[in-house]
Parts: sequence; C-alpha cells; structure tokens
Amino acid sequence: MEQIQNKPKNYLVESILVTIFCCLIFGIIGIVNAAKVNSEYEAGNIEGALAASKQARTWTLWGFIIGILQYVIVAIIYFVIGIAALGNWG
Repeated sequence: MEQIQNKPKNYLVESILVTIFCCLIFGIIGIVNAAKVNSEYEAGNIEGALAASKQARTWTLWGFIIGILQYVIVAIIYFVIGIAALGNWG
C-alpha cells in the first residue's frame, strides 16, 4: 500500500514579500527554491520537494532577518544624525 504524502509548503508568498520589502537576493533564491517544490512534487520526487521546501524556508528566513537588521541599522543612523543635527543647531 502506497502512502500518499501531502505537498510540502513552498513559501512562495513569503519569498515574494521578502524580495519586495527586505532582501532582494535572498528573496529571489527563495522564489527559485519555492518554484522547485511544486515541480519536484508533481514529478513524484517527494524528497526533492521536501529539500526544496527546506531551502526556500531557509533563504526566506535569512532574507527576512537581514532585511529587518537593515531597517534597524538605517533607523539608528537616522536617529544619530538627527540628534547630531539638533545638537549643532543651537
């Protein structure tokens, strides 16, 4: 008896959002791996689909983390520059 496995999550929506808002390079790699999930699953390669899903999740997560860090660093820089500008104003 063959056990039917559900299709793994492909993280396509998450990868697209990371590409738009956070980190372009990691998001694109996530999109490529997300597209592989569906094609591997349709070909019957469950292990390949699981591996592609894991890679898509990893790249998307790292892209999100790096994007958030970029926003935080930019906010700190603007804050420091703003404080310095106000200090020299008076």
